[in-house]
Amino acid sequence: MSQGSSLVRPRKVTGDGTGLATHAGLEWLAETADLTGMTAGFSEAMRGLGGRRHDPGRTLTQVVLALADGATCLADLAVLRNQPAMFGPVASDPTVWRTFDRVGPAEFRRLDIARRDARARAWAAGAGPAGDVIIDIDGTLITTKTDKQDAAPNYKRTYGHHPLLAMIAETGEMLCGIMRPGNAGANNAADHITVLDAAVAQLPDAWAAGHGLGDDPTLIQHRLVIRADAGGANHWLTEEARLRNAEFSIGYSIDQRVRDAIMLCQDDAWVPAINTDGRPRAGAEVIELTGLVNLDAWPERTRLIVRRERPHPGAQLTLFDTIEGRRHTAFITDTAGGDIAGLELRQRQRARAENVIRDTKACGLANLPFDCIVSNDLWMQLCFAANDLLCWARRIGCAGTAMAKAAPKTVRHRFLTVAGRVTPTGRVLHLDQHWPWTTQLLAAIGRIRTAFASLTVTTRISTPTAV
Repeated sequence: MSQGSSLVRPRKVTGDGTGLATHAGLEWLAETADLTGMTAGFSEAMRGLGGRRHDPGRTLTQVVLALADGATCLADLAVLRNQPAMFGPVASDPTVWRTFDRVGPAEFRRLDIARRDARARAWAAGAGPAGDVIIDIDGTLITTKTDKQDAAPNYKRTYGHHPLLAMIAETGEMLCGIMRPGNAGANNAADHITVLDAAVAQLPDAWAAGHGLGDDPTLIQHRLVIRADAGGANHWLTEEARLRNAEFSIGYSIDQRVRDAIMLCQDDAWVPAINTDGRPRAGAEVIELTGLVNLDAWPERTRLIVRRERPHPGAQLTLFDTIEGRRHTAFITDTAGGDIAGLELRQRQRARAENVIRDTKACGLANLPFDCIVSNDLWMQLCFAANDLLCWARRIGCAGTAMAKAAPKTVRHRFLTVAGRVTPTGRVLHLDQHWPWTTQLLAAIGRIRTAFASLTVTTRISTPTAV
């Protein structure tokens, strides 16, 4: 075989290499977990479970690190376990299983607090939203085997679970979620209220101020908007938003009343929809129908806005859409102001929530490895933490670059899978100098350290490994 037709140069392969580290880029995420206080917070949350050799909280943080690296089951912890010079002692699979089995309601509550405190430090370091907070509430389907506890058939004729999730699409963070059987309703009002309450509890104090039930509106430091698709169009959720001094923007089904109102509108009453850059969106227009449709059943000052656009290939059209030659969507909101195109853009950006769900599934949520619903619930919470860890590392360490919005698959390929060599003392990690993205990864680690160096230390932080 000629050299030109060969894909690799080495001809002899051995398994006796020493002092090497694979997935050495996990150093970046491990430092982020330490500096945000996630590692110390999880350790504190699990203090009641003891542990003769392995700290249960540290074990769960190692699971989070593995999930961020693409693990889909507990056996994938072998990547960390077999590199003690890099990651230290890692519990065996049976020990991790026992840790999951021992977690109860008290530990769940403390883990929620640990995640909130880590989020507060991450946002203080620059990972937070630019201003106001928009919480998206949406559900997703997870396909599982029939022997999983609480698994049930769903509306797509598959089998599994249908968790309801709350997230911040702007930052890509998954705030919380509740595990539900596959046949759970998409518009269950009680579930929406439960998720909203848990989501607000996950916000740092400055962002949650004034948004507790019955809080004084003068306490508000940041506006809060609750956004959902038509599955969230229930009166209880909108009233709950009002009680929390929050605004809402929720999809609305186009019924006969809305269709009749659309037919009454003249073409010149429609205004162009806009893109994120403020320019008109080709073929799309919006109009407000508040005065033409009875909205008395909804909270005072509720508005109804409709968008019409030329249907894209594959769009699902109703008979009304087919006759009109345009696809129509509607939503209700209580946000004041005359810029209906801007309000419609905000509602349309709800589609970004699908990216957050996709990324969280890429961090392990696509698979529920346990038969017990409680253990699967804990797995889901750790998947949320893994997704958040990636978000914080990207938004702080890669600020101003394309990697700040990269998908987990891209982050893993470019940053996490880089090879390295650990010195015998374990204090220095030498990354592969020929890896195309080594310089960017070193810059990201430096930004993480600089961002947190200026913060007041309020929790015990593990000593980072030198690079």
